[in-house]
Amino acid sequence: MDGKNPAVKVNRKVNRREEALKQRNRKIAVISTIAVVIVAFVIFAIVKAATAKNKPAEFDYAAQPAIGSATAPVKIVEFGDFKCPACQAFEQQIYPQLKKDYIDTGKVQFHFMNLPFIDVDSVTAALAGEAVFHQNKDAFWPFYEAVYKNQGDEKVRWATTDFLVNLAKQANLPIDFDKLRSDIDGKTYQPDVVSDNDKGGKLKVTSTPTLFINGKMYDSPFDYNKLKAAIDKAAAGQ
Repeated sequence: MDGKNPAVKVNRKVNRREEALKQRNRKIAVISTIAVVIVAFVIFAIVKAATAKNKPAEFDYAAQPAIGSATAPVKIVEFGDFKCPACQAFEQQIYPQLKKDYIDTGKVQFHFMNLPFIDVDSVTAALAGEAVFHQNKDAFWPFYEAVYKNQGDEKVRWATTDFLVNLAKQANLPIDFDKLRSDIDGKTYQPDVVSDNDKGGKLKVTSTPTLFINGKMYDSPFDYNKLKAAIDKAAAGQ
């Protein structure tokens, strides 16, 4: 009888061991495959996140107030609030030199986007800026300079419709002042202000002024030497 044959019993034990070994190897292979897939997925996710982080932000430059040559190799976007004291400091201390060295020489086209966060009249000032821009694109920059030159205390609601319309008149802006008043009070260009603000939120802009140089966030707007270096680097395609 085979059941009583010692050799048969040994063979059966060997077969069971071999089958158990095969099953264990199959499990190891499956687990190894799953581990490889997980590691590959994690690496892919990390690379994708790093690529997304380093990818320049995209802007609809043509839709924003702009000064300088449209063919300039460097595009700079400023997110600002007309009530922000730091934005005033940038406009008065950095912008004039930037304009002289880069904007007027055709190397930079400079853009402005609204990030009104200080108070409700930050939005009023942003609405006024958009209204001026939509009437006469070239009038926006004299308005930009006039607002910062006459900026009030950030804790006081000074950027009223009356103040902003009178400011536009004093600056002799070539626009229809009645329409400006109507557009401010009627919030005609609120969608533009909201769009700017939403864009800043998506780009994680948390302070003003914040600059983007060829789509890359730049965090030292008050160090002009560093700013120049960053612009020159962008112009070189780096």
